Amino acid sequence: GVVAGGEAEVVVGGVVDLAWRFASVRLRDAYVALQTWKQTAIFSDPKNLTADWVGPAVCAYTGVFCAPLPGAGGAPGEVAVAGVDLNHGDIAGYLPAELGLLTDLALLHLNSNRFCGLVPDALRRLRRLHELDLSNNRLVGAFPAAVLDLPALRFLDLRYNDFEGAVPRQLFDLPLDAIFLNHNRLRIALPATIRNSPASVIVLAGNHFGGCLPASLGNMSATLNEILLINNGLDSCLPPEVGLLREVTVFDVSFNSLAGPLPPEVAGMRKVEQLDVAHNRLAGAVPEAVCDLPRLKNFT
Repeated sequence: GVVAGGEAEVVVGGVVDLAWRFASVRLRDAYVALQTWKQTAIFSDPKNLTADWVGPAVCAYTGVFCAPLPGAGGAPGEVAVAGVDLNHGDIAGYLPAELGLLTDLALLHLNSNRFCGLVPDALRRLRRLHELDLSNNRLVGAFPAAVLDLPALRFLDLRYNDFEGAVPRQLFDLPLDAIFLNHNRLRIALPATIRNSPASVIVLAGNHFGGCLPASLGNMSATLNEILLINNGLDSCLPPEVGLLREVTVFDVSFNSLAGPLPPEVAGMRKVEQLDVAHNRLAGAVPEAVCDLPRLKNFT
């Protein structure tokens, strides 16, 4: 875009829109990002969610939400695009690098669409992004490295895509509260750094991790509420350290190849309501301690 005399000429897809007025450079950049997405990277929009993405009033676009900039982020009263929510749009296309222009975005919700291709590295510019939901799409490639550079991120949902390869060790060092990576093609054993995660919910089901269930899970005792490791190819024992998970309400390691006994230390999981260890290779007696768990509703 070119700004002159208080007016902006924005070039998108070779088309120049003359004389649009924008309240700020932020909103002009948002226009460039959203128009590039619509005109070059969205191939099908069966619900016409982007039909009204026309003209400079980006805050009036369907699925686009504006808010005043927090703190000293801009001029008094200045607004910026703070959210994009196109959930369940069945939109086909890809995510262009220009989305990195939405630098004030706090939430990006794109679940249940047909976005394909790679997650652009330019998303690392979204320094205010708090929630990222790209679930139930057709995204591919390695775990998106841009995610590791988002300092404000607390909610990450990448489930039901085709990401493959290793889960970066650094992921579990981030201050995330919820991590959903289930039903991808992620491989390689879970890193011991999982112990560092402050997340309350971790769902990794339906991948191909293999290897051990890290005993270091016990280090998450103060924060972990739910962990689902269903059908991950885990083939070790169930470590007694799971008994340290005093805040856990859901613990599901079913459909793996875990062997050995169910450790009596599960008595320490005093808040567990759903305890599922089915479809493994466990042997021996069920510990009496299971019957004494005060909140247990479902034991499989």
